[in-house]
Amino acid sequence: MPLHRIFIAVDITDRQVVANLVKFIGDIVATGADVKPVEEENLHVTIRFIGEVDEETVSRVCEIVKSLKQQAFTVHVTGVGAFPSVEKPRVVWAGVSEGSSELGKIHEFYEGLLRKMGLQPDREEFIPHITLARVRSGRRISELTRLIVAARNMDFGVFRADKVVLKESFLTPRGPIYRDVCEVELGK
Repeated sequence: MPLHRIFIAVDITDRQVVANLVKFIGDIVATGADVKPVEEENLHVTIRFIGEVDEETVSRVCEIVKSLKQQAFTVHVTGVGAFPSVEKPRVVWAGVSEGSSELGKIHEFYEGLLRKMGLQPDREEFIPHITLARVRSGRRISELTRLIVAARNMDFGVFRADKVVLKESFLTPRGPIYRDVCEVELGK
């Protein structure tokens, strides 16, 4: 049976926020650091990465996704940082100020239900963010670090989180391709 690589996410619904993020991704690439930038159509806030599961599990996770009762809310995308640290970046991200508590509550809701279902707990502490680029090597890391520090308070804008989506990720040599599996609309 084929496995499906899935995750729960919130899409960025404002074109200007996406454009601002894409412009900054260009700045990351311009440092000359060895990075894999995230494609424009793949920018999102991950609520919970689940991993590779069978078809039946995908259906059960869809039911869990659709069970969320939450009002739509505002997400303010601000600041730039890196995991595990700015000095040793592996992932460069844009942060979330307003909306982070709502995103955290959604993560907790899903985490509890996914654990009851028997899925492994999330390995990392939930920090709402939008992945912008993955660092592949140490080439020109000091230039990248300087950019991250300079952008730590950058304002990318605001968008309305009005749905949560279960996505499937297909890994290709050119990067992942995402497909929406199911979604839940958030209340008005």
